Amino acid sequence: MSMRREDGHVGEMVQHNGRDTTIVPSHEGPSLLVLDAETADLVRLAAVLAGGSEADIRAALTVAAQSVRPEWVEEAILQTYLFAGFPRALNGAREWRRISGRTAPTMDEYAIDDPAERAARGQETCATVYGRFYERLRVNIAELHPALDLWMIEEGYGKVLSRALLDLARRELCIVAACAMARQDRQLHSHLHGALHAGASPEVVTAALDVVSPLLGDDDVRRYQGLWARVQGK
Repeated sequence: MSMRREDGHVGEMVQHNGRDTTIVPSHEGPSLLVLDAETADLVRLAAVLAGGSEADIRAALTVAAQSVRPEWVEEAILQTYLFAGFPRALNGAREWRRISGRTAPTMDEYAIDDPAERAARGQETCATVYGRFYERLRVNIAELHPALDLWMIEEGYGKVLSRALLDLARRELCIVAACAMARQDRQLHSHLHGALHAGASPEVVTAALDVVSPLLGDDDVRRYQGLWARVQGK
């Protein structure tokens, strides 16, 4: 069954873990004009998953268990492995199961298993994130190694970032948070652009950076504020 969301986007209503959920293809996410409290907690969680201590992760997950829909939390944990590695994703998932009391699904019903579909979805999602820089990106990554180009499209953007349950705008805000926390300035620059391309307003991106700022050092905050100003052409 299709329904129109308050943001005007049409999604499919399904039952997931006993509750109604609107499934929005990740690459077709809604425009975010204001950073709501739920998304702010999700963004902070993504930052802590990427670079926080185990105590910080437990605290952030405890907050998220009360304020963020569980489907979003689980997608944020899953995509952590792309930006912070499997150990942090596994630790986050383990703590989430304990804190939330939720059991894992018996199967991943939102997996994109077909390689051709992963490639097609990955190209589409990556092109959305990078906009006019997409073709140059593909050339640059292939020059580093063709395997990296293949993995970026099929694994990163196809298998992970094109998953349903979390829209691309919120995924990109989580990536901004993770890259800031990990002090990956080049990737942060790309995904600040990507958040805008995916539908987040400049005000939302600014607010997301403000959410992450207390977790960073003063020098990092000043550097990222300058980077964000350049992205906006200021």
